[in-house]
Amino acid sequence: MVAKAIKEHGEEDADSILESLLLYNALENSPPEQDSPPEQSSPPEQCYPPQQQQIDSDPFSSDYEGSFLDGFSDLDSSDNEEINPTSEEEKKLMSLVNMGYTELEASIAIERCGVDSSLVDLTDFISAAQFSKAEDAHFPLEEKPRRLHIDDKKKRKFCEYAMSKRKKKVGLGNGIIEEDDDALHLPNPMIGFGTPTHLGQIHRSLPEAATGPPYFYYENVALTPKGVWNTISRFLYDIQPEFVDSKYFCAAARKRGYVHNLPIENRFPLIPLPPQTIFDAFPMTRRWWPSWDERRQLNCLQTCIASAKLTERIRLALKDYDEDGIPPERVRRYVLYECRKWNLVWVGKNKVAPLEPDEVETLLGFPRNHTRGISRTDRFKSLGNSFQIDTVAYHLSVLKDRFPNGINLLSLFSGIGGAEIALHRLGIRMKNVVSVEISAVSRTVVRTWWEQTNQTGNLYHLADVQELNADRLEHYISTFGGFDLVVGGSPCNNLAGSNRHHRDGLEGKESSLFYDYFRILDLVKGMMARYS
Repeated sequence: MVAKAIKEHGEEDADSILESLLLYNALENSPPEQDSPPEQSSPPEQCYPPQQQQIDSDPFSSDYEGSFLDGFSDLDSSDNEEINPTSEEEKKLMSLVNMGYTELEASIAIERCGVDSSLVDLTDFISAAQFSKAEDAHFPLEEKPRRLHIDDKKKRKFCEYAMSKRKKKVGLGNGIIEEDDDALHLPNPMIGFGTPTHLGQIHRSLPEAATGPPYFYYENVALTPKGVWNTISRFLYDIQPEFVDSKYFCAAARKRGYVHNLPIENRFPLIPLPPQTIFDAFPMTRRWWPSWDERRQLNCLQTCIASAKLTERIRLALKDYDEDGIPPERVRRYVLYECRKWNLVWVGKNKVAPLEPDEVETLLGFPRNHTRGISRTDRFKSLGNSFQIDTVAYHLSVLKDRFPNGINLLSLFSGIGGAEIALHRLGIRMKNVVSVEISAVSRTVVRTWWEQTNQTGNLYHLADVQELNADRLEHYISTFGGFDLVVGGSPCNNLAGSNRHHRDGLEGKESSLFYDYFRILDLVKGMMARYS
């Protein structure tokens, strides 16, 4: 199997080789078809995972997805389970053991994450634990040194000094984080303090340090290495994260954590409500959708898409079974595996295709053609790195009555303007917006949208958060009286579970920009306290 995988992908592409080995193993262990003659079996080459058409990551974007593995956030793991075990826990335990994990690792993962967690959530938890254990073995007496630039060292020193002046407050708000840094319990269902269709927590109390202007809102991926959300919470005034999966707002999953000091009472959704299922979003697919594909929502939208080679391979795998109607389980398993991984939809008989950029815009709540005019590659990349508008707008909706005359917004890691669009759709006027985004392409998209929607406020663009120092902040605050909201999500390149090579947590080169978010927010809070 190793020889086949290397021949298919080359010796350098370790990720694709590992991917292939996992798929070969799953196919080899699947029960044989009793009613299919040997000559109808799919040729081996049809079962190889395709070469992925990867779109390079933007290391400074607000919401980088990495690669396809994050898209398994709501994957139904039952297709990869053996038939013999009776309970759901036994099935998942056996699946994990068959993947090569020890029974102890599998048991702990199921206990910590919950029996309803998907296989990818469980394997992500085990991988993070193994990574942490390996680091502890190499550095038993000292913390792993961070690989920082000189400016990063100064930034971290400043942050640690600011933290040392604040007394740490330990709590288990929302049942999410424990003090020992070892366990991260994601709620199930992942609805945070509630969604439009699921009631949640009505009240919460904030630490004293988190109160007072400005309001702030920070976002990042939910599944991170051990201790990351503990660290984020400690720096952001000991506020416990609100974990939300956007599948409760739209037809695609997107598991995210949000730390904010916004009120949680009297939230309201954007109207009209977005499509909740694939068929609602793309009615034409219903005609071609096979009965054995039970997906009704898509996985996390990504910055990469499936290749034409893969979609053709799926067509060839299915064409031999046109007369019988339903292909054997072995073939169905392969096709569903690829469809879930790449968010493929049915567009013809035995024909699947990846989503188009305008379809991704619809699912994420952006205006149609919001990213039109830039390259197809940049469209997928910028959309994959963006907020889900309906989710964010639901959280920000509490600001409408509090700022009837409009707000001043500091938008860090702005991307293609997800926060700005959410506020606009809520009917909240933006008087002054300081938008900080490293990508010139994304800045152009935001500027174009600002002009096309006839915004009456002022838009100030900066390229780099590290250039936003105390002097500049003082200038903006003295010019228009301070910021009402500081919003942003620093890069998750070193946090996402799919990044096997540089999953360094907040010590990573890109994800360490979180400390700039805290640095800027803390400066703004201090300055506004002096002005008040």
